Amino acid sequence: MSQSAAPTIRLQNVQKNTLQKKMYFFGGLALLLVVASFFSEQLCPYDPYMQDMSLTKAAPSAEHLLGTDRYGRDMLSRVIAGSKTSIFSTLLLVSFITLFGSLIGIICAWMGRKTDTVLMRLSDMFLAFPGLVFALAVAAVLGGGVHNAILALAAISWPKYARLARSQTLALQAEPFMQAAKMAGSSTFKLIYKHVIPNISGPILVTAVLDIGTMMMELAGLSFLGLGAKPPIPEWGSMMSDTRNLLPTQPWVTLAPGFAIFFSVMIFNLLGDTVRDYLDPKRR
Repeated sequence: MSQSAAPTIRLQNVQKNTLQKKMYFFGGLALLLVVASFFSEQLCPYDPYMQDMSLTKAAPSAEHLLGTDRYGRDMLSRVIAGSKTSIFSTLLLVSFITLFGSLIGIICAWMGRKTDTVLMRLSDMFLAFPGLVFALAVAAVLGGGVHNAILALAAISWPKYARLARSQTLALQAEPFMQAAKMAGSSTFKLIYKHVIPNISGPILVTAVLDIGTMMMELAGLSFLGLGAKPPIPEWGSMMSDTRNLLPTQPWVTLAPGFAIFFSVMIFNLLGDTVRDYLDPKRR
């Protein structure tokens, strides 16, 4: 090793260690957020559904740190309880579109010809519509509710993963080790399971993590417009919609769920950026 190359290697190692620490830090925050939302019912200081009209629109105090809403319900308890609906709905959505879209992409690349043409033209149809507008139309047809909002967003989000998985799989098929595995008699299932999926999982994982924040905001947007979770179910988007007319006089009621969305999206976006930088040697 030349002396001129040693400082460069040391710098690369320092950058890699820094990215690794950042990834563990943001990953720990994201995991803490998910675990806290799972145990949200135990963490709520009050019953998030309990109404007390004597405490209607109370300002933040020692008893109610984020104040109360128009029905006297504790806002801190509702924000904590709403984390379970908002975060787990988002994770379910991202998991579904990642698995379904990746499967379609692998099938297109592997089968080729008519299958590839039909499925890719179908994805083009979904991509031709403005994303959120199409999701609003689908959610309106299906009716309100968290599950219908998830289906509406899934309908417009899977083509991205299908195209990514397809391009990655097509590139892998031309690699020498894939040709050698085919000549060795490996079955299609074994080729996909042992060679294709492990090699395309990196870019797909980064895309999925980066999508969590986007999907969380879009789910909250549908709920805000009345096409997602319905009151009295605590969900951050619907909570902001239900209290938006109180923003000039009691802003804490609307800002509390809004800050929860901001904080959660920021954590997942920072985690996604860090994972992307860590897995991409060019960015290091």
